[in-house]
Amino acid sequence: MTTTAALIVAAGRGVRAGGDVPKQWQSLAGRSVLAHTVAAFAAHPGIERIVLVLHPDDVARWTDSTVTVVTGGAERQDSVLRGLQAVTTDRVLIHDAARPLVSAALIDRVMAALDHGPGAAPAVAVTDALWRGDARVTGVQDRAGLFRAQTPQGFHTAAILAAHAAYEGVAADDVAVARAAGLDVSIVRGDEDNLKITHAEDFARAERLLGGRMDIRLGNGYDVHRFGPGEHVMLCGVRVPHGRGLQGHSDADVGMHAVTDAIYGALAQGDIGVHFPPSDPQWKGAESHIFLRHAVGLATQMGFSISNVDCTLVCEYPKVGPHQAAMRAAMAAIMGIEAGRVSVKATTSERLGFTGREEGIAALATATVVKT
Repeated sequence: MTTTAALIVAAGRGVRAGGDVPKQWQSLAGRSVLAHTVAAFAAHPGIERIVLVLHPDDVARWTDSTVTVVTGGAERQDSVLRGLQAVTTDRVLIHDAARPLVSAALIDRVMAALDHGPGAAPAVAVTDALWRGDARVTGVQDRAGLFRAQTPQGFHTAAILAAHAAYEGVAADDVAVARAAGLDVSIVRGDEDNLKITHAEDFARAERLLGGRMDIRLGNGYDVHRFGPGEHVMLCGVRVPHGRGLQGHSDADVGMHAVTDAIYGALAQGDIGVHFPPSDPQWKGAESHIFLRHAVGLATQMGFSISNVDCTLVCEYPKVGPHQAAMRAAMAAIMGIEAGRVSVKATTSERLGFTGREEGIAALATATVVKT
């Protein structure tokens, strides 16, 4: 099976963009430009590994251990060569960190083209009139056959590694290196939104584009646990005194289970039983925050953040009201969001059904996740 890695080049200084730090570390819609770029490839199912090339002074800034980090060299192609030496997959997509809006569809097009040749790169045909000149127009340039190059530029790894190792001089991009080695590079359709942040005003445009492609998902969760012997119940991370306890394979926190399943549902990633099978004895008596933290971590890996959750507990007793604030705070702390984004409320079933007969507690939850 063919494997593909993303090589993200982020060792430059980006002085034309202004700011106190290089452009890849500047904030864009609440996250660094680089974080957006890495998230785009991390969320793509066809990318097995990410190699990130950083300036030596910036290595400590990056804390995600799932990404392989190498230090860059004096020139861009030096950095790319060092990155390629850390790539172990059959194919590689080389991408500029300053292009944070790369889409999954564009990545798909480059990857598909590599089935038919050693290299492929996205580009946008030049449609504007082209002039030559300085302060005044001194001539015109025929635009036929001209393209604006973009990244990611994809290659068969062994071929582009050999091309970079043999290249001398300064190259405009990896396509130039590939062509110097005699590699054919096919052009795939680029994307006007795949802009490269170069100047300060590019940040505003990128913010607008990010807002226009927002991915919002909803998930629902439902859980039930019966009463049994005990002197307390765990509800939404809070120990609530009660004459009976809830029975379950874990600590039976029915509210936290419902919220966890709501997050998994929003991500289309199954439910708690898929990730923590009840048949596995290691999860017997486990604290439910383990499950919730896993769901939140999975959302982060997929490029989503938790926007809000809403949990309804259905029971006659115990009374939830006195503990609502503590429950909201406990859930918010686990999910890494503010308590104002967590709702915990309770209702009865008017003495109807198993909850009305005080045989157990049910919980329903909804979670909203937003692509970041």
